[in-house]
Amino acid sequence: MGYMHQTFLDGRGIFACRNCHTHFALRGSIESRQYTGQFGRAILFTDIVNVRAGDENKRQMTTGVHIVRDIACMRCNKYVGWTYVKAYEPEQKFKEGKFILERELIYDVTREYARDPVHDWVG
Repeated sequence: MGYMHQTFLDGRGIFACRNCHTHFALRGSIESRQYTGQFGRAILFTDIVNVRAGDENKRQMTTGVHIVRDIACMRCNKYVGWTYVKAYEPEQKFKEGKFILERELIYDVTREYARDPVHDWVG
């Protein structure tokens, strides 16, 4: 296996791995916060970086049957969500190619700095 290039995002509203702090997505790529994952609330993103996708699985979900791939942080290899490969229901096709990140497994980097008095300048 070769070297994996890690992308660092810039700006406010950066979501990262709760375990190793690897950047995943910007707040601007959120499509919806109205999702539920294995660990509770989840967020649908249009674009993310720094993840590895597993094998395709056919999964029965509350909105129907989907082909999905679990995604893990490329740095620490922890599960963080899934990506939609195929939706069988016509009204669910909009999910194809998009990503779910489990809220419990990520955090907003810039919000954490805003709470930290050492980093008041970010606030």
